[in-house]
Amino acid sequence: MGSQIAYRTEPTTADIENIREIIVSTGFFFDHEIDVAVELVEERLAKGFDQSGYYFLFADTDGKTAAYACYGTIACTVGSYDLYWIATHNDYRGKGIGKDLLRQVENDIKGMGGRAIYIETSAKPQYEPTQKFYDSCGYLREALLKDFYADNDHKIIFSKKV
Repeated sequence: MGSQIAYRTEPTTADIENIREIIVSTGFFFDHEIDVAVELVEERLAKGFDQSGYYFLFADTDGKTAAYACYGTIACTVGSYDLYWIATHNDYRGKGIGKDLLRQVENDIKGMGGRAIYIETSAKPQYEPTQKFYDSCGYLREALLKDFYADNDHKIIFSKKV
C-alpha cells in the first residue's frame, strides 16, 4: 500500500462530500443510490448513533478519505449485521484498502458480539468485480433473488460468520 492508513469511526460534516466523491468515483451507482449513501451519513450526523443505528468506518490516507463502510444491526435478530455500503475511491482501488477495511469491520462487529454479516449486491455483469471481492474475502453466496432491483437485475446475498 505504501501510505499509512488511519481508521476512524466518527463521521464529520466533511464526510458528506467524501462519501459522495467515493461513490461517484466508482462509476457503479445511479444518482438516487448516491443520494442514499449520503443520506445515511447525514442522518448519523443529525441524530447520532443511538437514533440512527448506523456505524461507520473510514480509511484515511494521504490527507484524504480513501474508503468507507457503513453497517448496522439487523432488527429482530441476535448478532446479525447488514453491511450497507463499502466503497473505495477509484484512485485507491487495487491497493488492499477495501479488504483491510472489511476485515476491520468484521473485527468491530465480532467485538460487539456480532455473529454474522450479510451483504447484498447486484448480479449484473458490471458488479462482477464486487462479487469477486466478496468471494475473495470469504463471503458465501447465500441467495439469488431474481428481478429484485429491476427486470433482469437480480440481487445476490452474501454472508459470513465472524
